[in-house]
Amino acid sequence: MPSGGTAVASRPPGPWRPAGRDAADRQVIAVVVAVQVAAALGYYAVMGHIVAHLRNDTGLLAGTIGLVLGTRFLVQSALQPLLGALIDVLGALRTGAFACALRVASFALLATADGPLGLFGAACLLGAGGSLYVPAVQAVIAGTSPARRAGGFAAYLVAGQVTAVVAPLAGLAVLKGGGFGPLAVVGALCWAIAGGLFLWLHLRRRGVDRVVSRRGAGTATLRGVATVVRDRVFLRFAGVTAGSLLLAGETTTVVPLRGFGSAWTTVFFCAAALATAVVQPWCAAGSRADRPRVLQVGLLMMGACYLTLLPLDGDGSVPQITGLVAAAALAGAGQGLMQSSVFQSIARYAPAERVGAYLGVSSFISGMVVFAGDPVVGALFDAGPVGTTAALAALTLLGPVSAAACARRLE
Repeated sequence: MPSGGTAVASRPPGPWRPAGRDAADRQVIAVVVAVQVAAALGYYAVMGHIVAHLRNDTGLLAGTIGLVLGTRFLVQSALQPLLGALIDVLGALRTGAFACALRVASFALLATADGPLGLFGAACLLGAGGSLYVPAVQAVIAGTSPARRAGGFAAYLVAGQVTAVVAPLAGLAVLKGGGFGPLAVVGALCWAIAGGLFLWLHLRRRGVDRVVSRRGAGTATLRGVATVVRDRVFLRFAGVTAGSLLLAGETTTVVPLRGFGSAWTTVFFCAAALATAVVQPWCAAGSRADRPRVLQVGLLMMGACYLTLLPLDGDGSVPQITGLVAAAALAGAGQGLMQSSVFQSIARYAPAERVGAYLGVSSFISGMVVFAGDPVVGALFDAGPVGTTAALAALTLLGPVSAAACARRLE
């Protein structure tokens, strides 16, 4: 956990969670899992085919496609601190429902947009919805009792990873039957279901969401961000763990650029998702993800993933495919350990009334590292074999360097 020389006391039950409500916590986790399945199904079914749609159906150039997708990520990352703090003001459940509504609007716009203006509008709505959804759903889990929290987050991750494997295949079936427009509508319906589940849980637990009056909402939101910014201990923690998101995300760039075709790239991501899901029961048992060493092991495994990819060239031989599957196992298990550990540290450390703000600021810092690192990795790959080796070596070293930095910040 983040440390500044003083141990952090366990925080009391959050203001929207009645103490001693184990049955209620189980209900919350069950709904969160259902929300995650619906949301992930809607997201990955559409986003798994968005590049082909933008290139083939709308005729956008590759650079414009990258700009549209980059806009989504930039908006989502830039809004994280303020919108994360807004969750603490409006309550996690109703904010989650609003996030789903934004995603419904974004996919509905994707279904009808046929030019850059509409697509950029959809990208902005996608980013705004994502900046609210992720911290909102994690804040709901963080509000459960410590005994249920680890298992709840594990179930949330497993639901997302398994659905991420199935969703593109389901999306392909819809795409073949009716085209991208109907697929985007199906995505919007999935997000509508997720929002409805949030609202249902909010009505079931009416009065337990912490809500600030509309007049004081803006001030309270800014005060939440200011609280996190003044927390130097937490900012150091967020800084040394920010590389975890870059390590987890760069596989989507590196694996295809190593020469593996779409079939083997799909195998890599499916195997990685399976590995992420498999380690979750271990993370949840005995709250192992609370242990600082788990995060360090995850970072080391991610570094080892890129080391394994370094000699591969995608020629399809048995040694190459064996190496690819080994790299996928390292990437998936490492990502599962890292995500669980970072979440548990934040949930345990952040004040109950500021969980959303802490999650938002942490996501913002990690997002900015990805935003800065992704074009550097791409440029190195474009530079030829020497640049490719340098990119993979740098990612390999980032794992142990981040793990060593965490050793000084976690206790």
